[in-house]
Amino acid sequence: MPSPGKRGGEMKIKIVLEPSEEGGYTAFVPSLPGCISEGDSREEALVNIKEAIKLYLEPTEDDHIAKEKAETVELAL
Repeated sequence: MPSPGKRGGEMKIKIVLEPSEEGGYTAFVPSLPGCISEGDSREEALVNIKEAIKLYLEPTEDDHIAKEKAETVELAL
């Protein structure tokens, strides 16, 4: 069974697309801090933010790999 927001192998993610004062559009992803892009048109901004999301989610060598005895803890702030 696919997870919520995911159909046919695609992930669904909400973005905010807003017109820029200088022209064009800015797009950002509230659930991915710092994931932002822009484009001269709405379509270009959507293409660019999709690429930015892919890069944001791409694993890197710096990603921490949990050791066997590691535990996950949730903190309330």
